[in-house]
Amino acid sequence: MKILYGVLIFVPIAIVADVMHAPAIVIFACSALAIIPLAGVLGNATEELAGHTGPTLGGLLTSTLGNFAELVIAGFALRAGLVDLVKASITGSILGNLLLVLGAAQLAGGLKYKTQKINPKIVGMNTTLLNVAIVGLVLPALFHALHPDPQRVATVNMSEGVSALLILGYLLSIVYSMHTHKRLFHEAAAEQEGHESTWSLRRSIVTLVAAAVTVGVMSEILVSATEEAVQSLGLSEIFVGLIVIPIIGNAAENSSAVLMAMKNRMDLGVGIAIGSSVQVALVVAPLLVFLGVLLGKPMDLAFSMMEVVSVVLAVMVASSVIRDAESDWLEGAFLLIAYAAIAVAFFFF
Repeated sequence: MKILYGVLIFVPIAIVADVMHAPAIVIFACSALAIIPLAGVLGNATEELAGHTGPTLGGLLTSTLGNFAELVIAGFALRAGLVDLVKASITGSILGNLLLVLGAAQLAGGLKYKTQKINPKIVGMNTTLLNVAIVGLVLPALFHALHPDPQRVATVNMSEGVSALLILGYLLSIVYSMHTHKRLFHEAAAEQEGHESTWSLRRSIVTLVAAAVTVGVMSEILVSATEEAVQSLGLSEIFVGLIVIPIIGNAAENSSAVLMAMKNRMDLGVGIAIGSSVQVALVVAPLLVFLGVLLGKPMDLAFSMMEVVSVVLAVMVASSVIRDAESDWLEGAFLLIAYAAIAVAFFFF
């Protein structure tokens, strides 16, 4: 952990490099290195906070704060008129959390524990929400493909209606899991060995929020230099939006989910990984649609066929590996292979 904290030196270095208008490659590298230790700090704070709140609320808070940075970054990109890049980053974030983050967590946890149990209620809820997310992604794309709309006016209008319904569905899921059926979710979670927090609740919250905000600042600096940096490397814009930016932006969730899995707390690991994907699809994407209206930069949810099919396949694979409410290293390896295959496809797309 001391080495991890030492790497935090790249936080001020990245800020100075950005202020001094250093070469894009330098800013990109420094901000990326800064996110790595920040993700570790965020994961540690998440574990401590979960000791006070339990896995359900702990996973919700972690994925929410992690996605806050993505929402801020996407908002700036949307204001700049980079609608296609924003949409690519949305689908890329969903793919990254479902396959890369969850896969890394299952692999890391499975190498330490032969089999890890997952709360069936969490599995059922997340699977349902993922299927609803698929509806929200497929319908706008299908509408735009079948309905004559060269100016995309009708597509934007229907996307606004769908966005409102997606946000409503997410809010209802929170009421269900944290209020009306809270006991069902905590009964199975209580069977796992509890974690005794060594931090006070206040310290846990302050550290978690501070780390999440700093990750957001570093992510914004990184993304501002990403386009110029990757152009010099010969990468396509769609590959950057779907693979490069989400991998860096999801570093916090990746670290936290893996840390929870290695502590044999797979409920929280799954909650972070899949919960983050659900929030991107049901909250972040819809909010960006409405933000586009406010900024005068209309954005719809009609993603490309390649993106939609990739997300559908990712949901199918992720749902199949958690359906039995158990986790092992082989399932994690398969998820990582699936993610790598999609990354290769978009590299040449």
